[in-house]
Amino acid sequence: MSKICEVTGKKVMFGNNVSFSINKTKRRFDVNISKKRFYVPEEDKWITLNVSSKGIKVIDKKGISEVLKESREKGFIK
Repeated sequence: MSKICEVTGKKVMFGNNVSFSINKTKRRFDVNISKKRFYVPEEDKWITLNVSSKGIKVIDKKGISEVLKESREKGFIK
């Protein structure tokens, strides 16, 4: 499972751990991704998406059919 949200397009970021003595070591900031099933009433079927917690909030706000249309236009979903 890739660490990319299929709704918002969020992905892994990289940065540094900074110690008290200001030594820097590389680290990665992972996205809070989970696999979730959604029911699409227009198509009368269930779909499975890898979405971040922000993506779930966007789906709750706009609706699944509107979000799917936008995600396909942006190229996050085939």
